[in-house]
Amino acid sequence: MPRSKRRSTDMNSTDDDRHTSKRLRNSNGSRRFSRVEEIPSFSQKRCLAWFREYTNPDDPDMLGPDGMEKFCEDIGVEPENVVMLVLAYKMQARQMGFFTQEEWLKGLTDLQCDVIQKLQTKLEYLRSHLNDQNLFKAIYRYAFDFARVCIRCCWI
Repeated sequence: MPRSKRRSTDMNSTDDDRHTSKRLRNSNGSRRFSRVEEIPSFSQKRCLAWFREYTNPDDPDMLGPDGMEKFCEDIGVEPENVVMLVLAYKMQARQMGFFTQEEWLKGLTDLQCDVIQKLQTKLEYLRSHLNDQNLFKAIYRYAFDFARVCIRCCWI
């Protein structure tokens, strides 16, 4: 029986070039990026610039209800969607409908999101927090206290 032929390899490519595409396949098998260098890394400066897109020039350190509405529209989520509550939990926001610069940076640094597209890819991950019993309890407690503080402010 004749020996089988070996697959020819491109002599110009390095080992890293040949194996890079395997590492970049996502869960459904398709390639999102052709090379590792094309995946932009997290930038706190870019994250802060993104925050500034939603703030009022009068108060650049606070994202208020108007900015929140635009932010939700940009990421494609209704403000009433439970994923916004999970995001507020990740940011440890102290006031409903508002994110401070500090809260924004903390939450989005943890998620490694500095542009809309990155956050949109994390929305299912944030929703999955509700399937974990311990995280669900923590988010529920946070939401209860979050709403209670808001209601208490309205009574004063």
